[in-house]
Amino acid sequence: MIDFKKEIADILNDKITELDFQEILNMIEIPPDSEMGDFAFPCFKLAKVFRKSPNMIAQEIIESIEENDLFGKIENAGAYINFTINQETFAKTVIEEVNNQGDKFGSSDIGGNKNVIVEFSSPNIAKPFHIGHIRTTVIGSAINNIYKFIGYNTIAINHLGDYGTQFGKLIVAIKAWGDKSVIESNPIPELLKLYIKFHEEAEKNPQLEDEARMWFKKLEDKNEEATELWKWIRDVSLMEFNRVYDMLGIKFDSLAGESFYSDKMPAVLEEMREKNILTKSQGAEIVDLEKYDMPPALITKKDGSTLYITRDIAAAIYRKKHYDFYKNIYVVGSQQNLHFKQWIKIIDLMGYDWAYDCIHVPFGMISLEEGTMSTRKGRVVFLEDVLNKAVEKTREIISNKNPNLENKEEVAKQVGIGAVVFQELSNNRIKDYTFSWDRTLNFDGESGPYVQYTHARASSLLRKAEIDYKNNIGFDKLSDKESMDIIRILSKFSEVVVDAARKNEPSVVTRYIIDLAQAFNKFYHDHPILTQDKEIQKARLALVSAVKQAIKNGLNLIGVAAPEKM
Repeated sequence: MIDFKKEIADILNDKITELDFQEILNMIEIPPDSEMGDFAFPCFKLAKVFRKSPNMIAQEIIESIEENDLFGKIENAGAYINFTINQETFAKTVIEEVNNQGDKFGSSDIGGNKNVIVEFSSPNIAKPFHIGHIRTTVIGSAINNIYKFIGYNTIAINHLGDYGTQFGKLIVAIKAWGDKSVIESNPIPELLKLYIKFHEEAEKNPQLEDEARMWFKKLEDKNEEATELWKWIRDVSLMEFNRVYDMLGIKFDSLAGESFYSDKMPAVLEEMREKNILTKSQGAEIVDLEKYDMPPALITKKDGSTLYITRDIAAAIYRKKHYDFYKNIYVVGSQQNLHFKQWIKIIDLMGYDWAYDCIHVPFGMISLEEGTMSTRKGRVVFLEDVLNKAVEKTREIISNKNPNLENKEEVAKQVGIGAVVFQELSNNRIKDYTFSWDRTLNFDGESGPYVQYTHARASSLLRKAEIDYKNNIGFDKLSDKESMDIIRILSKFSEVVVDAARKNEPSVVTRYIIDLAQAFNKFYHDHPILTQDKEIQKARLALVSAVKQAIKNGLNLIGVAAPEKM
C-alpha cells in the first residue's frame, strides 16, 4: 500500500529544511472530520523559525508544492496544510491490497521473529475454571495472536497453579473425606466440595492448617504418596480445563506451571544468598524493598517452603535462558500489581539487565451481582456454563429466524461463544465490571453477533454476484462519502494492529471491527450493490470483498469465528 503519510513527509521535507524528515512525519495529523482532508500538517512550530504567522507559512508552502497525482487537494485551513488523497488512487491502493493479501492483510514483519512469551489463563488446578478466568484467558490469547500477526515468534504459556499450600489442603481433604471414583466422575465440582469442606472443618479445628502445610512440605520433598496424589489431581483437572480451551479454540505451547520450577528454586535461592539480596527475618528469608517504596518480599517461609514470588523469579530466569525472550508478558489481574513490581525489582537487583523486559499486563476484576466470587465458599459461575448457555440461546435464535440454516450447530457455537469473547474484549481491559447473565447473552448493539452478521451479509452478497469483481475495476465509481469512509477505515488496519500490540490492548482491534461494520452497514443501507450498472456493481463488490476480509482478519485476532452464513 502507498504510505500516503510518508509521501506527504517527503513533499514537505523538500520545502522545510529546518526540520528533519522524522520530525515532519511525527507532526502529521489526521483531521477530526474527513471533510477537512485525510491528513493535516500544523505550522505553529515554524512560526518562530520563519518569523511569520502559521497561516501565512501554510499558504506559502502550499504555493511552492507542485501538482501531485496522489492528492486531489492540498489547501490551507488556518495554520494547517490539509491534504486530501486522490479518491480513485486511494480506493485502488487500499482495496487491491486487501484483496491481494487476503488473510495476511494487516500483518507485518516488524517483530523480526523475535521471541515474545505470553503467559495467560493459568488457572489453579483442582479449582473451578470460572467466569473470572475468562479475562486472562481471552485477553492473553488475543495478545498472543496480535504479536504473532506482526511478525513475532510467540510462545503461549499456561503457567498452571499446580503447586502451593492449597495442595496440602486438598491432600488432607482427600485422605479424610474423599472417594477417588466419585471425584473422577465429576472432578472439579467434587474437588471443590472437598476444598470447601476443608475450610469449614479448619475453622473448627485449626490444626488442619498445620497438617496441610506439612503435606505441602512433603510434596516439595518428593514424598511418594504426596506426589502421586498431586499428579492425579493435576491430570483430572487438565481434562476439565481442556474442554473449555477447545470450546474457545485456544492452544498453548507450554503447560509448564509452578511445579515445573520446584527443582530450579534451590539454585536461584543460592544465587540470591550469594548476591546478598536475602535477609533473615524471624526465621524466614526476605528481600528488603523499603528503599524502593515497597514492603519486604517474603521468599522462603520459616519451614523453608517457597512462595509464588520465589517460583516467579525462578520461572523468569529459566525462560530467559531457554527462550531468550524479547518480551516476557504476564496477563494477570491488577490486584497482583505489587507482586509483579516486587519480583521484577528483585530480578533487577540480581543484576539481570532484562528484568524490565518482563511486563505485567493487568486487567480489571469481575464480581458477581450477589458479591465477590469465592472458591472457598463455593460462590462461582463456571465458565463452561456461561459458554454453553450462550450457545443454547444462539441455537434458539437460529431455530426461530433461520431454521433451514446449514451447519446450525457449528454456527450456534461460533456465534454464542463469539458473543461472550467479543463482549469481554470490547472494553478497555483495565475496567472492573460485574458479571450479568443478561448482558452476556444480549446479542444486540455493538456485539460479536452484530459484527459476525455483517461478515455473513458481505459473504451473501459475494455469493449472489454474477460478475467478476476482481479485475478491471473502475475505482472512480467509489467516490461517494460512504465508500470513502470505509476505505479510510480499511487503510488504518495495520496501524490499529501495531497500536494494539504496543498497548497490549485487544479492545483497540475490537473497536476497529465495530467501526468498520457500522460504516459498511451504512453503505449497504444507502447504496444498492447488486445494481443494474455493471461497472458500479463491480466496484462496490470489490469494496464488499475487502470489508469481508478485514472483518474476518480482525475477528481472527481476537479469537472469534467469522461465519459465512447466519
